[in-house]
Amino acid sequence: MTISTLSFQMNAVDQMDALQQAMSKTQTELSTGKQIQTAADNPVGMSQVVQLDTQLSASRQYVTNGNLAGASLNLETQALGDATNTLQSVRSLIVEANTSTINASQRQDISTQLQQLEQQLVGIGNRQDAQGNYLFSGYAAGTQPFTQNGTSVTYAGASEVSRVQLSAEQSISTGDAGDAVFMNIPAGNGTFTTAAAAANTGTASVGPGTVTDPSAWTPDTYTIAFTSATQYTVTNSAGTTVASGTYSASPGATFSIAFNGIQLSFNGVPATGDQFTVASAGTASVFSTVAGAINTLDSTNQNQAQTATQLNGALEQIDGALRHISRVQASVGVRINAVTAASSTAQSQQTDYQTSISQISDTNYAAATTQLSTEELALQAAQKSYASLMSLTLFKYV
Repeated sequence: MTISTLSFQMNAVDQMDALQQAMSKTQTELSTGKQIQTAADNPVGMSQVVQLDTQLSASRQYVTNGNLAGASLNLETQALGDATNTLQSVRSLIVEANTSTINASQRQDISTQLQQLEQQLVGIGNRQDAQGNYLFSGYAAGTQPFTQNGTSVTYAGASEVSRVQLSAEQSISTGDAGDAVFMNIPAGNGTFTTAAAAANTGTASVGPGTVTDPSAWTPDTYTIAFTSATQYTVTNSAGTTVASGTYSASPGATFSIAFNGIQLSFNGVPATGDQFTVASAGTASVFSTVAGAINTLDSTNQNQAQTATQLNGALEQIDGALRHISRVQASVGVRINAVTAASSTAQSQQTDYQTSISQISDTNYAAATTQLSTEELALQAAQKSYASLMSLTLFKYV
C-alpha cells in the first residue's frame, strides 16, 4: 500500500496535536489541583461531586441555622433567669407584706417596689438580640411584644414561633412566644382559685387550697358560706348544696374544710354571713399577678383577712409562674443540647463529604507528574521523528 506524503503529514500533525492536548490537560490538573474540569472529563465522577457538593452546602447551612438558634436560645436562657430572679424578689416582698404587723406606710413602700419589679419584668419580656429582634415575639420578631399602661400589660406578638432545620430530619423552635411564657399561666394552684367576698367582716382568710382526689373534683364555682359560729354550707353555681358541716375557729388558728376532692385551709375566725368562693382555674399573667398584689396593697377599703386572702392567692400564682418558667428553661436547655449535637454531627458529615469529593476530583500529583513527563517525552519523540522523516528527499542520493 502506498502512503502519500500528505497523509503522512496529516497523521503526524494529528498525533502531535493529541499529545499537546493531553499535556495541556495534565498541566491544568497540576495547576488547579483538580482532575475533573468538566463533565466530559469524568461524567460519573462529576455527577457524584455535584451530589456531594449539594449535601455539603446543606450541611453547612444546618450548622449556620444551629448557630443562630443557639445564640437566640442562650439569650432566652439569660432572660428567663433574670425573670426568675425578679419574681423571687416579688415573692419575698409579698410575703413581707402579708403580715398584720406592718403599717400603711410600709405597705405603700412595698407597693412602689412591686411596681418597679413589674417594669423590670416588662423590660425582660421586651429583650432583643443584637439584630434588634425581640426574643419573645414569636415569628413577629420585629414587633414589640409587651406594652404597659399603668399596671396593665398587653401582648402584641405572635403565638407561633419560628423554626429552623438542624438536619434533613430535625427542626427546632428558635424561641418561645411571650404569651406562652408570661401570660397564659394556670391560675391559682392550677386546678382552682379561691377568693373572699368583699362584704366579709370576720378575720378569716383562705389559702390557695389543694386537690386531694382529682377524680372527685368537678369544675364549677362554689360558695362556702359560714351560716353560724360553728356551721358552714357549700353550694355550687346552681345553688345546690354539695357539702355542709361544722367547724371550730379561734384567733390565729387554722381549720380546714374539704369537699369534692379538694381541701381548703382557713386562718382566723369568720363572721356569720362571711362567704368565700372556689372557681375553676383559668389562666393569668405574671404581670396581672403582680398588678393584683399592688392593687391589694394600695386598697384602703379591705380588712386584714381580705388582704391576706388576696396576697395568699398572689403567692400561689407567683409560685406557679416560677414553676412554669422553670419548665420553659428546661425546654430551652434541651433545644440548646440538640443544637450542639446536631452541629457536631453536621461538621463530622462535612469532613466525610469533603474527603469523598477530594478522592473523586482532586489531582494525584505523583501520578500526574509522571504522566506529564511521559507525555513530554512522547511529544518530543514525535516531533523529532516528524522532522527526520520530513527531511528525507531523493535529491540526497543523486
